[in-house]
Amino acid sequence: MLQDLHSHTYYSYCGGDRPEEIIEAAIAGGIELFGINDHVNGVITHVPEWDALGKDGWGSWVYDRMLHRYHDHIGLLREKYAGRIKILQGIELCTLPYALPLPEYLDISYFDYALIEHIDMKESITGGDLFAYADSVKCRCGVAHTDLFAHAERLGIPAYDWFSRMAEKNIFWEMNVSYDSIHGYREHPYMLRFFDSPEEQEIIRRSGAEISIGFDGHRVKDYLPERVKDYCRRAEKAGIPLAFAER
Repeated sequence: MLQDLHSHTYYSYCGGDRPEEIIEAAIAGGIELFGINDHVNGVITHVPEWDALGKDGWGSWVYDRMLHRYHDHIGLLREKYAGRIKILQGIELCTLPYALPLPEYLDISYFDYALIEHIDMKESITGGDLFAYADSVKCRCGVAHTDLFAHAERLGIPAYDWFSRMAEKNIFWEMNVSYDSIHGYREHPYMLRFFDSPEEQEIIRRSGAEISIGFDGHRVKDYLPERVKDYCRRAEKAGIPLAFAER
């Protein structure tokens, strides 16, 4: 299935387009499964001062309703475009304490998936424990734009063991194929290496872990659906299972 499971709209502070615009660009580009996952701190218009009020305060009330409003909006579009494209409702979770992560008291279990970022940074609130954090999220999780082979090596965990645990926990690994103005037209080295490494691909196959393909789009004008589809086909040709391919 030709998928793109990483896209942003104006709900992300860094996104620039209406959800309808990016969906229509994906349809025009021949994408079959499209995930929209705006940054959580953009969706809930995160106000740090409210965090001090805790789960019973004003901040909790506002944040929860903002998340539901966002989910409902994308859900309406999911229905509108049904039959033309399959849409998944996601959210992207920053895990850096100074970059406004998801308050721990918020429930996002109703989302189709969450992309977790920054787990390889020492400041991450995950403390390096992806699996405990993913359990706390309570919806399906993926790891965004991260070199997980390098991360496992730093933790002293054999790559096969790491990805086997990911498979056990139903956590997928994103192949971020972005190439756009927002990201300075850079390509992720880990992604390029993976698609050129039969050894890494074999570890993923044997472990049972799944990957996703995501352009990480922030501007429709930069969108390259042919690039996305090319990497989907490369994964399928290599026998690498794609997340949500059954849908």
